Amino acid sequence: MSLEARTPLEGYEEYDPQDMQARIDSFTHNLKRRRTVRDFSTKAVDRKIIERAIEAAGTAPSGANHQPWHFVVIADPTRRTALRRAAEVEEQSFYEAKAGSEWLEALAPLGTDASKPFLESAPVVIAVFAQKRGGVTVGQDMKNYYINESCGIACGFMLAAFHEAGLVTLTHTPNPMRFLNKLCERPDTEKAYMLIVAGHPDSDATVPEHALIKKSLSDISDWI
Repeated sequence: MSLEARTPLEGYEEYDPQDMQARIDSFTHNLKRRRTVRDFSTKAVDRKIIERAIEAAGTAPSGANHQPWHFVVIADPTRRTALRRAAEVEEQSFYEAKAGSEWLEALAPLGTDASKPFLESAPVVIAVFAQKRGGVTVGQDMKNYYINESCGIACGFMLAAFHEAGLVTLTHTPNPMRFLNKLCERPDTEKAYMLIVAGHPDSDATVPEHALIKKSLSDISDWI
């Protein structure tokens, strides 16, 4: 394929202004219902739902279209147990030594601690890896660009996809996460970026009131 090759835009749909407003209102209203949840039911999630969410993430824009991400669904119970143990070791270190007082103060209203039982009990745990090298096709060995930005957008797409399917989610980033490369059998050219946990909420799931505080449109935007 020529580097200058172009192809007609396909799949684009234009809506009349009223329909546009209705669609964006519905989409925004739906996302406003999204909550980060730490209490998951053990109810299984169909593999096809998980694969669709990964496909949705894979449509995200990326630097040079290199798509510098890889998603590992951790389903094996033994690996899940190992994951929880390793993550809790790092989290214990974080809460006891690494986190400064200001950071701990900011986390206090959320009620988080070093215990991460959802890493074993939730039906879906996906490790997201950022690839330092790759390319637009599998097997290429080129430098990837805007890796963190690209992976962040992809994770956002995945969270929205799971929410659209009627599931709740949690993002978890134990620091450091180098243990995930070995656990998930990923090469050193990849860096563990995030854990995404998904599933149905437990029947008595709660969320911190602090998490319901969202800045207003005027707080987060300006027109100049």
